[in-house]
Amino acid sequence: MFKRKPRTWGRTFLEFFYPRGGWTRAARYVIHRIRRLPDPAHRISRGVAAGVFVCFTPFFGLHFVSAILIAWVIRGNVLAALLATFVGNPLTFPIIAEVSLELGSRIMGLPNDMHLPQVIEAFSRALHDIWNNVIALFTRDQVQWYGLFRFWRRVMLPYFVGGIAPGLVAALVSYYLTTPVITAYQKSRVKRLKKRYEKRMAEQAARAAEAARAEAERAGGAEETREPKT
Repeated sequence: MFKRKPRTWGRTFLEFFYPRGGWTRAARYVIHRIRRLPDPAHRISRGVAAGVFVCFTPFFGLHFVSAILIAWVIRGNVLAALLATFVGNPLTFPIIAEVSLELGSRIMGLPNDMHLPQVIEAFSRALHDIWNNVIALFTRDQVQWYGLFRFWRRVMLPYFVGGIAPGLVAALVSYYLTTPVITAYQKSRVKRLKKRYEKRMAEQAARAAEAARAEAERAGGAEETREPKT
């Protein structure tokens, strides 16, 4: 009766594009989790920077792994890096892809004719070609690499080259913004915990004093009853 119903694939897919409770609530949850991580502020901020930078790379499906590796290399908080990959979401990916591809195409001297619809179509064709090549390994079909090579040259490589600069800028901005915020939050939290601890200790001391006073009064009453009558 009280078991939670498992989510269907359709509901999971829809919540990827629009989380339950909205993007604002999801963002607040991520920020809350990052602030409460048990690590120094500079390490948490390094992890956030790693996660933000990864969002500007075209290696979809490997963002978690990439964030963990970069956070480990720069000695950042791994969980913060994983949470920071939330920056790359269906609302921000179109902007990131457009900026990265345009910048990468200009750097590499390629025509800038790859926009979001073409990028989605290119990724779809690349996945289809990969699947066909896997099937070809177990059949008599011929492995085709031309489509994947063109996808790498026209989409992946420009996306990667163009995403490095804005990714580094976004990572540095996130680092220098989150460090003072997390530091202030941790200091405030330590003060709150200290006040709560002192209050609890004072209450325990008051209860102990009250118990000692009551015990002394009972002991005094017992002494009076034992005194001989004159």
